Amino acid sequence: MNERPKNELEYEMRREFLRKLGAATVATLGFGAPRLFAAADGQTISHPQATADSCIVLWMGGGMAAPDTFDPKRYVPFKVGVPVAEIESTFPSIDSVVDTIKLTEGLEHIAQVMDRATLIRSHVLPDLGSILHSRHQYHWHTGYVPPQTVACPHIGSWMAKVLGPLNPVMPAFINIGQRLEGVGEQEELKAFTTAGFFGSEFGPLNLPFPEDAAQSVRPPAGMDAGRFANRQKLFRRLVDQSPQRDYLSDFQYESQLRSIENAYRLLSSKEREAFDISLEPAESFAKYDTGRFGRGCLLARRLVENGARFVEVTTEYVPFLNWDTHADGHTTLQRMKKEIDQPIAQLILDLESRGLLNRTLVILASEFSRDMIMEGKPGSNANDQTTEPVEALKTMKHYGQHRHFTGASCVVMWGGGVRGGQLYGASAQERPFVAVEKPLSVTDLHATIFNAMGISPQTAYDVEQRPFYATEDGKGKPAIEIFGRT
Repeated sequence: MNERPKNELEYEMRREFLRKLGAATVATLGFGAPRLFAAADGQTISHPQATADSCIVLWMGGGMAAPDTFDPKRYVPFKVGVPVAEIESTFPSIDSVVDTIKLTEGLEHIAQVMDRATLIRSHVLPDLGSILHSRHQYHWHTGYVPPQTVACPHIGSWMAKVLGPLNPVMPAFINIGQRLEGVGEQEELKAFTTAGFFGSEFGPLNLPFPEDAAQSVRPPAGMDAGRFANRQKLFRRLVDQSPQRDYLSDFQYESQLRSIENAYRLLSSKEREAFDISLEPAESFAKYDTGRFGRGCLLARRLVENGARFVEVTTEYVPFLNWDTHADGHTTLQRMKKEIDQPIAQLILDLESRGLLNRTLVILASEFSRDMIMEGKPGSNANDQTTEPVEALKTMKHYGQHRHFTGASCVVMWGGGVRGGQLYGASAQERPFVAVEKPLSVTDLHATIFNAMGISPQTAYDVEQRPFYATEDGKGKPAIEIFGRT
């Protein structure tokens, strides 16, 4: 019997995950209003003092290879016949403005703002038995390993629910750059969009194309105030007549209506101009105009300036494209670095010049890293995802990071009280490049993020008469040393 293509096998596993996740989502529709869960001893949860008011996540969708970006190893240039096992990094290292921090070639602009950042080189992800983008993206964004019997909220939804909006007109949670149809399987895309049991009003405003964002918050041309109000009534009636109405609790139903009302309030406000990046001065616009992600960074800055609480900008996850390199890894990363390098650095500089960086936590992360020859980590039972496994380089397409790797990945954090110019944790200098110093799990990373935003990782809501925590089982421990003055 012929072996099924690896791509087909991966998609089949994703579909099975979707079936289980879908059951959880349908079940959640019937939940009532989530209530804050009291501590076991009857005491209220004590929230930490916030060091940030807003949060921006810069998501490198598809698995960013740490050895070729933020954790350089021994550089081996391309040459036909070089054993793949000898290749550690395909880009040479470069200096940053911090003596102890080196990055890789192609990140020269980011290198100049590392004195405002903590670079984590020991972020550890589970392999979950099989390393799939669907599971890892959902896990990273919600803090829970799927599938769950409860539809878990995105970290942005937690901030929207617990903290509320900074500006009552601006959506508290905005997702930029990720299309929701035609580019992947639903369970993967759900990671970017789920409000879970919190309800629709705490879900994201989705803006796949930053250059079109203004159209999303503008009433149709020629529509006067009367027609505008009638349109809102029509939307309310459509929600009421939806086939899902029978499955919706009164809370979920009212939450959908409130989300519609919030949208209409934005459409009637002056703040909607923040969504129009064409209003940005030409000189400033040009610094971000490296592609959709770069323009997304510009949009994120404009939104935070106008009181957005949480914004995610993604390079967009599309199977086997962008950071999801299974061939042509080196040349793909050359292109990706050109797309992200200047816009990210400019975002940091612009936030700083406007006096916003101190109170804005900016996080660069990905669902896992990659390695040339190893899938997962030592002892992993994950499937090999390499499309063309070779022992020695034959062509340029074999030069790059191809295999999913969870033993250690990189996270960069700027602003929001983060200590500048700091290295946190380390990975081994020789393969396998697993975390060898201060391993930081997703649970503890989320606790660290929530700590900066003034949310206790033990915060919980009553779901089906049991607590559901901001970090898995309320066990998240923030890495406090990431914060503080230089």
